[in-house]
Amino acid sequence: MAELTLGARGAEQSIAVDINARGQMVGVIEEDDGRQRAILYDKRPIELGTLGGSDGFTRDINNEGDVVGTAQNASGYWRAFVVRHGERMQDLGTLGGNSSYGAAINDQGQVVGFADTSDGYYRAFLSDGEHAPRDLGTLGGKISYAAGINNLGDVVGTAALPDGYRRAFLYKDGSMQDIGTLGGRSSSASAINDKGVVVGASETPARRWHAFVWDQGKMTDLGALIGYGDSFATAINDAGHVVGSIRVGDERRSFVYRDGKMTVHPGGYGLYLVNAINNQELVIGAKYAGKKFSASTMISSQPAVVTHGGQDLLTMIAVVLIATAGVVVYRRRYRGLRISSLAL
Repeated sequence: MAELTLGARGAEQSIAVDINARGQMVGVIEEDDGRQRAILYDKRPIELGTLGGSDGFTRDINNEGDVVGTAQNASGYWRAFVVRHGERMQDLGTLGGNSSYGAAINDQGQVVGFADTSDGYYRAFLSDGEHAPRDLGTLGGKISYAAGINNLGDVVGTAALPDGYRRAFLYKDGSMQDIGTLGGRSSSASAINDKGVVVGASETPARRWHAFVWDQGKMTDLGALIGYGDSFATAINDAGHVVGSIRVGDERRSFVYRDGKMTVHPGGYGLYLVNAINNQELVIGAKYAGKKFSASTMISSQPAVVTHGGQDLLTMIAVVLIATAGVVVYRRRYRGLRISSLAL
């Protein structure tokens, strides 16, 4: 496992969130003064700036090197952005409200995320960067959140039903489809690969949350293979290899599901936060040591190797990763910042 250097000016913490086939990586750093910075790592760290405010963070990068994320504008509102081919950060707008959040971008430059409407409800959007973002609708309720998009333009995320429960959705050919649950009331999709395989998390009949893989109408329970704790699948590559996180009490762990085999990395093993996996089998996220996060990588087939100081994981209180509506979100100590309240 390799520790990465994402930050500048002595960043206090760093988390890697995505990597493309060219090895370009995006992440977020927290500086000593508490500010968050959106970072592109392309042989060297490049700070992407903001939209006039103080903070920003990245979420995804495509194979062309285009980056999507969220940054504050001069009025203090969070806005979805895209940075294409090293150009200036572009504000993608909203659906009539004040805020928007960028979640994913495909190789065609299509961006998905969620934005508030004039009546105050968040809706999933799709944007080509040239026109106003398009509202993808809901499953009959009032809210929806897009989390992933593949190169065919298929979108996944979470949307509300008329009764208020939230379900994982697949948006394909202009229609939003409820892909179901593992027997519980709610589910959430986080990513989709180019073969149309979807991953996320679902409530079970026992009211636990389990990572799942959905393929052609069949939902497979990865949490049952893990056997304990709540689990959340965060990413999948085109080979069908899945990565995600497990929560057991206050302890977070990571998993890699590869070629039918489940590998779990307990506290003090492997990556602590797992955010992405590319087609070259590189898994990225962050390890936790010395009471702070450091952006890190590992190969998906890497066996669990003990690292000393793993007990520090149990004392981590500054940053908590939660899987929410398919979007990996940080609830931060920074001046009351709450990027999202979309708790599962």
